[in-house]
Amino acid sequence: MRTVLGLLIIGLILMASSCVPTRNITYLQESPTVKNDSLITIQKVQPPYRLQINDVLSIQIKAPYDPELVSMFNVGTSNNVNTLNQEGGLYFSGYTIDQHGDIRVPKLGKIKALGLTLEELRELIEKRLLTEYFKPNADLFVTVRLGGLRYVMAGEVSGKGEQTIYRDQVSIVEAIANSGGVPITGDLTNVRIVRQYPDGVKVHHLDLTQLDVIYSPYYYIQPNDMIVVDPLPQKSLGTGTTGLASFTTIISVLTTLVTTVLLFTRL
Repeated sequence: MRTVLGLLIIGLILMASSCVPTRNITYLQESPTVKNDSLITIQKVQPPYRLQINDVLSIQIKAPYDPELVSMFNVGTSNNVNTLNQEGGLYFSGYTIDQHGDIRVPKLGKIKALGLTLEELRELIEKRLLTEYFKPNADLFVTVRLGGLRYVMAGEVSGKGEQTIYRDQVSIVEAIANSGGVPITGDLTNVRIVRQYPDGVKVHHLDLTQLDVIYSPYYYIQPNDMIVVDPLPQKSLGTGTTGLASFTTIISVLTTLVTTVLLFTRL
């Protein structure tokens, strides 16, 4: 009898410890330092992104007073934004930064883009065009944009692999939601961002269950980021993620154990 009672107590302890607490699977919970419904100031201004190898760029050159000359530089590109936004559109018609950090622009040849910001590259291209081809009164207009914000989702997530969002600024919560979200077995308290830098790779940790995460300098993702979500211990234990699942699993195990114990005690 004591053996059976002991097994029941152990089962109850296992059931309590195997359930996933709601606080571990809820995004952006208000902290004690933040009052309910209070205005939270978010610092959206981030350091300018520095271009990296394999980034794909959209470069458009316009000059209403010299359209024929403009057509020489826009060879192979499309002015149709919907076409550019189609999957793979910019891969073929955009400008990819090669392994040497260069892009190849018609007539201008190779331009070193690695490490520059979008604005710096735009100014560089515009300066060369005005110096070598266009007159100052040509009303030249150059735009340089990233071909979407590309990132990779890995680990305990609903949608793994490379994702693309056609916006200039995306938070990590938006990036995860775009890929299908994190299942109940994913650990939101320690989400990792693996980010590339000129001198190597760094790993940054974020707790997405806390509202204070919006103050993190890594709350907004950058191109080529890898977002990794680890599974909760409950998944590896296999005891279930909800109280009912845990109860069903543990009761099945206990029933087997109790039956075995009773059979041996009657022998």
